[in-house]
Amino acid sequence: MDINDYMHGLGAGARSASRALAKASLHQRNDALCAIAQEIESATAEIKAANERDLAKAREAGLDEAMCDRLTLDDARIAGMVANLEQVAALPDPIGAIDEVRAMPSGIRVGKMRVPLGVIGIIYESRPNVTIEASSLCIKSGNATILRGGSESLQSNEAIARCVSRGLSKAGLPEQAVQVVGTTDRAAVGAMITMPEFIDVIVPRGGKGLIERITRDALIPVIKHLDGNCHVYVDSSADLVMALDISDNAKTHRYGTCNTMETLLVAESEAARFLPQLSERLLAKGVELRACAKAKMFMPHAVDATEADWWTEYLAPILAIRVVKDVDEAIEHINRYGSHHTDSIVTEHHGRAEQFMREVDSSSVMINASTRFADGFEYGLGAEIGISTDKIHARGPVGLLGLTSQKYVVFGSGQVRA
Repeated sequence: MDINDYMHGLGAGARSASRALAKASLHQRNDALCAIAQEIESATAEIKAANERDLAKAREAGLDEAMCDRLTLDDARIAGMVANLEQVAALPDPIGAIDEVRAMPSGIRVGKMRVPLGVIGIIYESRPNVTIEASSLCIKSGNATILRGGSESLQSNEAIARCVSRGLSKAGLPEQAVQVVGTTDRAAVGAMITMPEFIDVIVPRGGKGLIERITRDALIPVIKHLDGNCHVYVDSSADLVMALDISDNAKTHRYGTCNTMETLLVAESEAARFLPQLSERLLAKGVELRACAKAKMFMPHAVDATEADWWTEYLAPILAIRVVKDVDEAIEHINRYGSHHTDSIVTEHHGRAEQFMREVDSSSVMINASTRFADGFEYGLGAEIGISTDKIHARGPVGLLGLTSQKYVVFGSGQVRA
């Protein structure tokens, strides 16, 4: 197989399909999503069997537990894929909406119409449910997509892609609207990110190395985040019962996700009361604690934290803990070491909550909530195509609106410019 010819064939098909999808009715796009949901339900056994084959190869290759967890498709996750499709189908149509219409002195009226981006290239690792999340959002927003999953999830992705193709066909939409790259050759990624004539934006979802490579080499705009070094700050006015539950959930709900807390910051006035309780709970769950000198006074089983720990996204049962003077020092730490992904404050003080919201430079900032809520589904977006820590076009979980742009539309009645 000539990889460039193969990828250019996918690109040409996607570009053609994107034009058909952009003019498809809302009813037709929603019909496709519902048909895909039915296909997924009917093919549950087939999808699980394909996933078991992928998991067997992954374990044989020595993939760690975090990667295997991301790869796994059980009944609950397949049901979640169906729920995702149904939720996206129920969302309002972003396409064609015209807003900000205003009359000008010349008599023309100027507004903005929301339109699809065109073709979205998505490159991701491990998580085969991304195939459905990405497909659903792209179809709903009128975009075609080319999906390149990791080699470890190829059989799972292909089983899901067959369901997507059947659903699109039933709705009368081109099957090329969603295409999964059917080769594990890494040259396919290089070709994909250098096809601006066919692909309008690239969304990488995976490890830092993958995203750095794509950001460096792509000839196409990239929506990305490099890592998820997320923080929870327990303020001097925090409800400590709430803080304990939030900290536990933010760290242990799932270890291998980008919105998992990696560093806990605690106001020094609360350290003696809070840290022993937290230590007991997390050690019972097998979490390794890496603490600064002040925190270690109250956590004798912790190991010494190093400067590197403040920068690290562990994606593992490891937590860095630092005692800080106050909210100002917490904000300074987050803005220095964080990855601008998601950070949370636990406080009953309204003024400090507002200060944290204003001054923390992250795509999601939370008050009295677990960082695990930084998710398109939880934000009511139906799903997300990724998280963006960039500041242009889209930031935070990227849902339907993040996959659209706006163009100016002008309404006249014969005006000519003097």
